[in-house]
Amino acid sequence: MRNENTAMHIPDGRQSETILRTPTADDGPSVHQLISRCPPLDENSVYCNLLQCTHWASTCVIAETADEADESGKKTPGGFISGYLLPEDANTLFIWQVAVDRTMRGKGLAGKMLRAILARDACRTVSHLQTTINPSNQASWKLFEKLAQDLGADMQRRTLFDASQFSDDHEEEVLLTIGPFDPSCLRD
Repeated sequence: MRNENTAMHIPDGRQSETILRTPTADDGPSVHQLISRCPPLDENSVYCNLLQCTHWASTCVIAETADEADESGKKTPGGFISGYLLPEDANTLFIWQVAVDRTMRGKGLAGKMLRAILARDACRTVSHLQTTINPSNQASWKLFEKLAQDLGADMQRRTLFDASQFSDDHEEEVLLTIGPFDPSCLRD
């Protein structure tokens, strides 16, 4: 299997390099901390993040910069996307969550992370992408609308979970489907 980690320079006034890589179990706790710094994202348990970083690692991506590390020297993630192939449809990638630290926003990182996942061998048969987005999350709508445009793919929307299905003041979750598209256009 080829190395699917990539490095990129994201202009931010510093000469730092951002690495996009496949997560590992060691990343679970720091992913959990990243998501907690990204409201209004729903926080899941560390256990959930550990499963994402292991069971679904091939369809998740973590972004870190070479010069950002905690006091122990461990790199601090600036972004994370979790996704998985639908169990009944291996041609559909479901994106669960997109988290970008506020220090990394406005640089196109989320779009680059999505493309990095779609370019992986694990997604070679993917022709559709799905995600759910709250109606008020304009940043996510723009991200996925741009992805659909870049892929030359159609978008369909429908309510997947009504607000009444949640026990708190959660908005409805709108299912966005992008496709069909050819993911090979994203590979080297």
